Amino acid sequence: MRHIKDVNLKGKRVLLRVDFNVPTDGNGNITDDTRIRKSLPTMQKLIGDGARTILITHLGRPKGEFDEKYSLKNVAKRISEIIGREVIFTQSLLGEEVTDMVNNMKDSDVMLLENIRFYKGETGGDMEFAKELAKLGDAYVNNAFGTVHRNHASVSLLAGLFPNDHYFGFLMEREVENLSYLLGNPKHPFTAIIGGSKISGKIDVLDNLIPKVDNMIIGGGMRYTFTKALGGKIGNSLHEDDKLGVALDLVDKMKKHNVNLYLPIDCIVIDDFRNDANCQLVKGDEIPDGWEAVDCGPKSIELFREVILKSQTILWNGPMGVFEMPNFAKGTFGVARAVAEATQNGAFSVAGGGDSISALQQLDMMDKMSFVSTGGGAMLEFLSGIELPGLKYMK
Repeated sequence: MRHIKDVNLKGKRVLLRVDFNVPTDGNGNITDDTRIRKSLPTMQKLIGDGARTILITHLGRPKGEFDEKYSLKNVAKRISEIIGREVIFTQSLLGEEVTDMVNNMKDSDVMLLENIRFYKGETGGDMEFAKELAKLGDAYVNNAFGTVHRNHASVSLLAGLFPNDHYFGFLMEREVENLSYLLGNPKHPFTAIIGGSKISGKIDVLDNLIPKVDNMIIGGGMRYTFTKALGGKIGNSLHEDDKLGVALDLVDKMKKHNVNLYLPIDCIVIDDFRNDANCQLVKGDEIPDGWEAVDCGPKSIELFREVILKSQTILWNGPMGVFEMPNFAKGTFGVARAVAEATQNGAFSVAGGGDSISALQQLDMMDKMSFVSTGGGAMLEFLSGIELPGLKYMK
């Protein structure tokens, strides 16, 4: 892998693909600038080199044309505040005006192109569009791990157009190295904690991880597909009938590889999907008709904690219940605290996925993990062992 730490790009026009798809309020104001700050070391390196940095990012899902709601003008202002220098913003779309602005850049200048998804060629993975982008730069740096699973022009094609001048940014480097460690030769016992609502989005991850882990903890809504497949009663709990066979196949594969499977042994169930609904504690595979499971119970939390604290490597992706409702966050928060404690004791931990990150932020535990991945879908696809479009030419 080529890294920007190994080169000096002074005077070069550097196309830097970042993921500044930041959350905004109804007025377009940025509510969380974490993604911008995560790329700060890479931007500082290029500025310090004297490179002419041209930032490329998307925001939201515009339909291939200009949409004021998705303009990056407020992102440009926030970048300026964070890096302490004015960011040149190309409110215009690609064309002669933008080319002139790029040509007038000085060493250490930073420019932000308007939302790359305003062009149909971006999400269409159009090579001609990628070539137009490439004319603006002399080198390409990818620091947008959250997009590497997308076959988009600025993600999957640009690197190949700079065969001798494409590099990883610091964020991308850390993502690839830490996630590769999990798939390589991690210390054992290795425990994977996989949660979330559905098994369908995580089949490939589970399948690829089974030969590598010692323990598999499965929680959240996806757990009830496994419970039903194994003959348990799940009441009205979320599940996928068309994935019952898949669940059984995964269980069989775990047995074949001597992986210990842990499902919640008790759970909190409710009679209506709201935070203040009537609730009761029942066994994990004996959920009454008319009741829906929304969190794991105290015995499950303690069991999971014991497994986690005996682990040397830990992967956590996905909540253990409906943690966005405060009354049903105990399972998710319990796992977060256990992983933090294990990390403090010397284990290597990786957390990822929007809900897991949200839980860590609520508990002020982001810095208690060894590594927190910025990629949701990208992290899952990487751990599935799939060659990602955005990494194909980055070797």
